[in-house]
Amino acid sequence: MPSTAPLHLAAEIGGPPRYDPGHHIGLARLAERGALDFVTLGDSFARPGPDALAVLSRVAPTTGRIGLVPTVTTTHTEPFHVSSAVATLDWVSRGRAGWHVDVSTTEAEARLFGRRPAAPAEELWREAGEAADVGARLWDSWEDDAEIRDVATGRFIDRAKLHHVDFEGASFSVRGPAIVPRPPQGHPVTVVDGTGGPARETAARHADVALVRATAPERAAAIRTDLRRRAAVYGRDPDTLRVLVALTVDLGDAETAPEPGLESGPPLAAGGSYYRGGPVDLAELITQWHRGGAVDGFHLTPGRDLERIVNGTVALLQHRGLFRTFYPGGTLREHLGLARPANRYALEGGRA
Repeated sequence: MPSTAPLHLAAEIGGPPRYDPGHHIGLARLAERGALDFVTLGDSFARPGPDALAVLSRVAPTTGRIGLVPTVTTTHTEPFHVSSAVATLDWVSRGRAGWHVDVSTTEAEARLFGRRPAAPAEELWREAGEAADVGARLWDSWEDDAEIRDVATGRFIDRAKLHHVDFEGASFSVRGPAIVPRPPQGHPVTVVDGTGGPARETAARHADVALVRATAPERAAAIRTDLRRRAAVYGRDPDTLRVLVALTVDLGDAETAPEPGLESGPPLAAGGSYYRGGPVDLAELITQWHRGGAVDGFHLTPGRDLERIVNGTVALLQHRGLFRTFYPGGTLREHLGLARPANRYALEGGRA
């Protein structure tokens, strides 16, 4: 049966290091004009360039609706600091923040910090899962009405509505509570690449959005089904997980026919699926994969082609009634059709 679920679209706005904020602001505004769900900004300790989370905090006041999702590495960083920074991005963007969870695997990156040697991927992704878990607990450590700001009595916080998370994991322990009030979204959106390996387990357990790489709709559908099955095993409602195909896009210099299959595209340095063709053909591919129920949407890495994607591919999808022309809500969770999570501590206290 053809899918009638909303189509979700996102785009990467990274590339070679740029230190002019106007560059990223312009790309984010362009994506916002196309009503994309969110933009991502890649980052790692293996390359030079500004910190992605700080850059998108600068972009936030210059945009009004687009979701902002920086890559945040959980290796060699402190979960308490990470959760505070992501919560701050949610506040300065008025509820449009997410974070793309990633790990640092190389010995060269480990030497930058000097705290520990590089670890196996399984260990790093287990640690990333713990970081996502403790982040959510810290965001809940302030109940929504913990701030009372009673000038007459001099009381700023209702201490009964602050909670120690008392988290004990294999890699770290965190007592809490957070130093930043509960974010506008409750929990900023968590994005994980769930294509395969140990990262898929972390995506199934913690992600709101899973990015996957596939060269055919059948493969994408199989990964999506597996992620949803694993999410259910962890007690999650599979319908709260959005699965987006990560696609590197080269629209070329003209409206040319696409390569005969994604698998025939040139290899990518980081692996993944590659599309080469024109904006119209890209719209057809997105339509076919989504209508067939293979995926919930696409995350596009366009290189220099974001303008042609927005003004060509996205505009055509909108004209055909397949993608929205405006934002019906204000937060990233609303764009994705995800509810604001209840506060676990308020629920435990019987106040929710």
